[in-house]
Amino acid sequence: MSKKTDNILVMILAGGRGERLYPLTRDRAKPAVPFGGIYRIIDFTLSNCINSGLRKIYLFTQYKSHSLERHIMVGWSNMFVPQTGEFIAALPAQQRITLDWYKGTADAVFQNIYFIQQERPELILILSGDHIYKMDYRKMIRFHIEKNADVTVATVKVPISEVSRYGIIEFDKEKRIVGFEEKPPIEKHTAKKNFAHASMGVYVFNTNVIVKEVIDDAKKETTHDFGRDIIPDIISRKRVFGYVFERDYWRDIGTIDAYWVASMDLVSHTPELNLYDDEWPIFTFRPQLPPAKIILDENSRKGKIVDSIISLGCTISGGDVKESVLSYNVHIHSDAQVEESILMSNVRVARGCRIRKAIIDKGVLLEEGTTIGYDKKNDKKKYFVSEKGILVIPKTREGGKKYA
Repeated sequence: MSKKTDNILVMILAGGRGERLYPLTRDRAKPAVPFGGIYRIIDFTLSNCINSGLRKIYLFTQYKSHSLERHIMVGWSNMFVPQTGEFIAALPAQQRITLDWYKGTADAVFQNIYFIQQERPELILILSGDHIYKMDYRKMIRFHIEKNADVTVATVKVPISEVSRYGIIEFDKEKRIVGFEEKPPIEKHTAKKNFAHASMGVYVFNTNVIVKEVIDDAKKETTHDFGRDIIPDIISRKRVFGYVFERDYWRDIGTIDAYWVASMDLVSHTPELNLYDDEWPIFTFRPQLPPAKIILDENSRKGKIVDSIISLGCTISGGDVKESVLSYNVHIHSDAQVEESILMSNVRVARGCRIRKAIIDKGVLLEEGTTIGYDKKNDKKKYFVSEKGILVIPKTREGGKKYA
């Protein structure tokens, strides 16, 4: 790694509402949503930073950020050594320059120019805090330096059928970007290849370039967004390149259905996302809880778990769990059945409950005999149900909330 890449400031955009992930984002920002039993979505971006040797990190927070900031404080702060210049710090909108909250991704950087001036980095790495993937950012940084680029945008291949969800990039043979369009209609790409290159929301900027661009953008009537405004405007004036992400796995779990599909991948026989990779660990906060326990082996009351993730503190007492993700301290009682579901921490499933294709948020108590996920029409009367039929019960705010 060259000396230039040693002086890098990371800025993570972690203030998103995640409206399409409602009701999981009713009480928390999208990056704070639990995932994979013991993690939160933000843990994947932060782990990429740690594994890439990047330890100067600011998080821009805004929407219902308490649980996210608390997670950073208890789970991540002790991984940094301030004496050597390392840090991780949340930066909520402080009305330092304007009297507004963050109006867009570029505006978030603009409002925190003070911290850029304070650190004086040579490069700034802009990241999104709400995607699931593993990426060695050092490779992208090397690419940026080799191309003598002003800006580099990380890209990933997506099917043509999904182009309307992303910022779509076109580049020449040298990987220099010649076109960038935010969420174009599918019709514009049907005559081309069966895939397109989408922006991952990962950018490397030369510091002098990003400072000038966000200051100029702040003076204009725009959405103040990197994808909609900064990148499309800059490609004709600066050396802007596209870095092709080498791994296939990158997920924007921005909807309930996408979240559920990504979770079910984790419990498959050969998951696309390997959580057990010693060479690229995913870090998080782990509470002090006892090991998971499976009890009862009587003829009529047998505990059974198949193709599932079971976290610390869980007790399976004569219930059946199949193709499901159980977070911390979940209790499942006799004759209960849980299938293709995600149960977050402190959920209690009483005797005889039947749960299928459901996401049950923290602290929910399911009363004896509760059945959910088997009668779509009836479920819609009581619960939130996604387009593809995934049922969601939101977290409790005070004590344990009972559902029957």
